[in-house]
Amino acid sequence: MLSRSALVLEASLVLLKPLVGLLLRHGVAYPAFALALKKVFLQAAQDDLRAQGAALTDSAVSLRSGIHRRDVREITRPGDVREITRPVGDAPFATQALDKPMNLVTQVVARWLSEPLFLDADGNPQLLARAQPDTGFDALVASVSSDVRPRAVLDELVRLGLAQESADGVQLLQMGFAPRQGFAEMTQLYRANLHDHIAAASQNIDGDANFLEQSIFVDQLTAQSAHRLHVVSAKAWRQAFKTVMQEAATRFEADARDAPAHERTHRARFGAYFYLQEDADAQNNHSAKRP
Repeated sequence: MLSRSALVLEASLVLLKPLVGLLLRHGVAYPAFALALKKVFLQAAQDDLRAQGAALTDSAVSLRSGIHRRDVREITRPGDVREITRPVGDAPFATQALDKPMNLVTQVVARWLSEPLFLDADGNPQLLARAQPDTGFDALVASVSSDVRPRAVLDELVRLGLAQESADGVQLLQMGFAPRQGFAEMTQLYRANLHDHIAAASQNIDGDANFLEQSIFVDQLTAQSAHRLHVVSAKAWRQAFKTVMQEAATRFEADARDAPAHERTHRARFGAYFYLQEDADAQNNHSAKRP
């Protein structure tokens, strides 16, 4: 019987395969990834030691991570402070500049998709006139933030392929926030969504949590049936999005009004995904059965 270490390693290698494929397609080969991965192991070892109340010495970090003490000293900060410096929220420096505008755009799209003022009778996002009082696009942006001009937000939505401006007003082009333009923004969402998904599943395995982390799996489908499931899944997500987003907005506003800042220290993410792929094993089995 495989040990827990072997089971976790085997599972991790499987989930790393699409990640490694992405790295290779964008010019990141093994040596660069291996060097960067050392820093991730050191950060994780430090987090683990800190959670246990242990000292963050070079020896302790080396033993926990399996990385030689020399490398620990070279990678961590010199002097008495031995913890690896990292950007806020573990975000790479290159993406920090994206956080503020991306967060604002995400909030605007989320409110557009969930606030009844901006929806039609069927619950779909309306075409919004720019300056219409209360229900126009400018009013939508102002309901999220008064610090940024609506024109700047609109330009960003258009750049990301999320909205379209015409003489009649502004139309949301997608029913969810997944920009098809702006590679840096897509990478930021990739990082944030998959990080939290893996974090939830990992804590469930450790027994430290019982987060929602479920999926539906079916095989032996035709391409047409798989496509139909994608359509149905997207429709189900839109309903789930509205339900959870409305509750999230209610809780956010209530906490901002009633709770002191030192109690408002938690964040939450809810998501869904759909994936389809031709099953090579099924194809091979079908070919083998042919006379």
